[in-house]
Amino acid sequence: MTALPALDHDHFMRLAFRVAEESHRNGQHPFGAILVGADGTVLMEQGNGYMPNRDMTGHAERVLMTRAGIEYGPEFLAGCTMYTSAEPCAMCAGAAYWVGLGRVVYGLSERQLKDITGNHPENPTLDLSCEIVFAAGQRHVEVVGPILVEEAQKLHEGVW
Repeated sequence: MTALPALDHDHFMRLAFRVAEESHRNGQHPFGAILVGADGTVLMEQGNGYMPNRDMTGHAERVLMTRAGIEYGPEFLAGCTMYTSAEPCAMCAGAAYWVGLGRVVYGLSERQLKDITGNHPENPTLDLSCEIVFAAGQRHVEVVGPILVEEAQKLHEGVW
C-alpha cells in the first residue's frame, strides 16, 4: 500500500467547492471534484456532467475518475487524493476503486445529500456510504469526511 501524503484537506476541499460553484453557474448540478497528486499539485478538476444530454452517470467524481484512469495508471493514482463536494455514490466510488485511487475526501455525506435533495428526479441520491463500497473491494481506499459540511450544504441552497 502506498503511503499517502499529509495534505491540507480544508484547502483542497474549498477548491472542489469552487469547481462545484462554477459547475452550477454553467447550468450543471452543483457538484465538483479535483484530483490532487502526492506532491499537492492539482492535476485535474471536474464539474458535474449531467447537461446537456441529461447523463445520469455524469457525476463529477465518475467523470474525473474516467479521465484520471485514462491519463494516469493505477500505480500513480494510488498516491493521489480526490476531493469532492459530496461523498461519492456507489457508482463513483466504484470508479475510484477501479482506477486505483488511494484516498477520497468529501464534503457532504450521501445521507446529508439525500436529506437535501429528497427524491429529486435528477438526483435520486443513494443513502450508501462509499466506505461500504470500498470495504467490499480487495484493496484499501482511505476515506476522510464529511468535512466543511456547512459550506458544502450552501452549494445546494435553492437548487433542489
